[in-house]
Amino acid sequence: MTDTEWAIVRDALPVPSWLEGRGGQPEGYCHRQMLDAVRYLVDNGIKWRAMPADFPAWDRVYAFVRRWRARGLLAELHDRLRGLVREDTGRDPEPTAAVIDAQSLRAGATVPTASRGYDGAKKVPGRKRHIVVDCLGLLLAVLVTAADVTTRDGAMPLLERVRARYRKIVLVWADGGQRGRLVIWAVEKLRLTLEIVKRTDDVSGFVVLPRALGGGEDAELADALAAPGARLRDAARRA
Repeated sequence: MTDTEWAIVRDALPVPSWLEGRGGQPEGYCHRQMLDAVRYLVDNGIKWRAMPADFPAWDRVYAFVRRWRARGLLAELHDRLRGLVREDTGRDPEPTAAVIDAQSLRAGATVPTASRGYDGAKKVPGRKRHIVVDCLGLLLAVLVTAADVTTRDGAMPLLERVRARYRKIVLVWADGGQRGRLVIWAVEKLRLTLEIVKRTDDVSGFVVLPRALGGGEDAELADALAAPGARLRDAARRA
């Protein structure tokens, strides 16, 4: 991270329990070094043991991630950073609308048979990731299943998590794979409006689904569908 990026992330870090008098002791390593190490690992897809010597020892970084994940601190940091990005664009930190989608991916040879399947529609053996993003393309929730789990079956527990966590969300856009009973279930069980964005029959391959864009949250729907991704670096540059 650059110094400017770190200044933003540092202010968003959860307050450690020892500073609030709730026990525990200070971390043995600088949080900036630890987070840089985690970002490097995720960005390059390396093994834990292949952590470069420029970072803390791999087992210390691994223990840091496990400890923070178990306490919900990584999720808390992610949510705070997402809120800052939303505020930087003039939006409320909490979204009121979202986009749900799923994608099947080929699984590596090390993925156990019990957690993989075959997506007959896409002809992809492996796993399926179900995600919900806000209208800026920022991640709200994710669920990984075997590829043979249908998009609708994966969407149900994911939408339940979204509804419990983000109480302001009342509208979720989805593609044609979510139509049918899921729309009725979302209204009756979750009081969520699931709006299906249909594609035309004469279009093949990937294409951003057309929509009559209005104001507010849905003004960024096309961007969210076309190029989801975090914008922390842009926010840091403007800070």
